[in-house]
Amino acid sequence: MNWEAEYRKWLDQSNLDEKLRKQLDAEAGNDKVLEDSFYRNMEFGTAGMRGVLEPGTNRMNIYTIRKASEGLARFVGENGSEAKQRGVVIAYDPRYMSQEFAYESAAVLGKHGVKSYVFEALRPTPELSFAVRFLNCFSGIVITASHNPPEYNGYKIYGEDGGQMPPRGADAVTAYIDEIEDIFSVETADLEMLKAEGLLEVISEKVDKPYLKKLKEVIVNKKLTEEKGEDLKIVFTPLHGTGGILGVPALKSVGFKNIIKVEEQFINDPDFSTVKSPNPENREAFELAIEYGEKHNADILVGTDPDADRLGVAVRMKSGKFDVLSGNQIGALILNYLLKQKKAQGELPANAAVLKSIVTSDLGRDIAEFYGAQMIDVLTGFKFIAEQIKQFEATGSHTFEFGYEESNGYMVKSFTRDKDAIQAVLAISEVALDAKERGLTLFDELEELYKQFGYYKEDLVSLTMSGKDGSERIKQLMANFRAEPRVSIGGEVIAKTEDYLRSETVFASGETAPIELPRADVLKFYLDDGSWFALRPSGTEPKIKFYFSIKGETAEESNAKLERVRSALLEQVEQ
Repeated sequence: MNWEAEYRKWLDQSNLDEKLRKQLDAEAGNDKVLEDSFYRNMEFGTAGMRGVLEPGTNRMNIYTIRKASEGLARFVGENGSEAKQRGVVIAYDPRYMSQEFAYESAAVLGKHGVKSYVFEALRPTPELSFAVRFLNCFSGIVITASHNPPEYNGYKIYGEDGGQMPPRGADAVTAYIDEIEDIFSVETADLEMLKAEGLLEVISEKVDKPYLKKLKEVIVNKKLTEEKGEDLKIVFTPLHGTGGILGVPALKSVGFKNIIKVEEQFINDPDFSTVKSPNPENREAFELAIEYGEKHNADILVGTDPDADRLGVAVRMKSGKFDVLSGNQIGALILNYLLKQKKAQGELPANAAVLKSIVTSDLGRDIAEFYGAQMIDVLTGFKFIAEQIKQFEATGSHTFEFGYEESNGYMVKSFTRDKDAIQAVLAISEVALDAKERGLTLFDELEELYKQFGYYKEDLVSLTMSGKDGSERIKQLMANFRAEPRVSIGGEVIAKTEDYLRSETVFASGETAPIELPRADVLKFYLDDGSWFALRPSGTEPKIKFYFSIKGETAEESNAKLERVRSALLEQVEQ
């Protein structure tokens, strides 16, 4: 794209949205910012599109939302009148423009005769996933930028199974989007007219109650939570987002009555003004919750991100202070509890399967295999977990038990087909209650897992490389690592390299083997002892991520090896 020509086209629009025009005027002469805003069309990544709220073809605004919705509308239409009648359900989070984008989407869909269901107010992303199947919709949309800073928003599309649209469907939508040469040509229908014609239905509790009812199925030991749930003191924060709407009612419905709300963060605030970043993976997001936890002598602190698909957890350490668990640690704790309880109750099927992403710790694999379950790896993105569940249902080959990613995403029951922080809140609270009844904390439980399976130490380093220059630098970094095979790192021998873009594993001996997964821009390097590190450009953010999973016989050994490998890798990246 010629960014200057595209920029002028926007300037020449007589009816351009007034707010966007003011923003364009403010950036006049700032060629670097303007180039990044107009040099390309915003692309769909692992979870739709996500970007800064500004004018431009590479930004989130009403025109890029209309264009994406036009592509979806054409895709729905391609599937016939029944698909149009089944329609699309739309949810949104508390961010700036979220509600406006939801109704812009409905207006475009309605112009094509596609019915929309729009939630009357904020709702969690996992409820949207549930709603697609509950309402028998053909597709779903959620307007959210997950845990990103306030200036961001995003747009995710869901398939009829309630999972984020997998590559085949997403590629078809993208092809329709790419056919639209003039972003301003997309037509919208009047919302009131759509309501009158039955093409737009605003929904409230229609989905809430059945979703809450299904959430009770997450609990494995119902007797425990019903009789002892009040013994567990839980501090809960939704970080200004949607998690508080159903999170607290869900906890209370299964017996967890002793809930202390972080009141300041139950306010829907698009600025997320009480936190540096609304990301429950980070300790900073828990600062207020920790104050509450210390004041009320809480057992566990739980936090959900703005669209309530990710869960963060803080627990008391040996020092008596609260600290935040990693996504891998939370996943291991839930997985171990679920399989242990089901095994004890005689309810773990012979074909039990657990799903995790390729950049998630192998501690989960050790746990699964110990209980006789199969661990299956998928590409990063919960849509690939949803795809596997769909295959299980079609073939009967496996029984789904748990799915998770290191980035704090978990699914216990498949009535949703996306990561579900409301499910996860219930699951980790049950784990904590079970531990408390035995005089232990979650930290104690984690230590027991390490003693049994080895001391796993994980880390994630994310480097932000914004703009056109950043995008090119990320591509060059990946190209360099592919062009120069690594035989060692930080004094450790590299036993094999997995290149998911080439679908090939290369062993130190020179032998190769195919990778039976879809192609993805990921490189994963294994050490002799099974430890590994990986490189993966983000599909939705201007970042490249470096994942580390190190295993040792002691915590000290794992920490030392992690430091060596991480330092050596980052030195190579900075060269």
